[in-house]
Amino acid sequence: MEVQDRIKIAAAFAFLVLGIVGYYLLGSASGALGVLSVVAGVLLAGAVALMSSPGKGFVEFAKEAVAEVKKVVWPTRKETIQLTMLVFGFVVALAIFMWIVDGALAWLFYDLFLGRGK
Repeated sequence: MEVQDRIKIAAAFAFLVLGIVGYYLLGSASGALGVLSVVAGVLLAGAVALMSSPGKGFVEFAKEAVAEVKKVVWPTRKETIQLTMLVFGFVVALAIFMWIVDGALAWLFYDLFLGRGK
């Protein structure tokens, strides 16, 4: 990262810190003014950060991510309901299986091996 980019990132961080400090200095006098200080600090920090190379790279990444999301083929309502019912069916089948295994192991260890009959 270049020196200019480091300075821009440091300035963005400084704006953010100044906005938060402004909230604590102005917050007791007027709540809206303190919140405005934080919002201004975040907006200034974002604007300065977006002018750096990492900021520009982030914008490109975000654009590419949005383009990829637009390519996604989302399932229909019918497919979603069918897959949800399939998952519920597997959950019920697994619960029954685990109940049977638990009962069998309890019988095996407590009743057969340890002789603690019910």
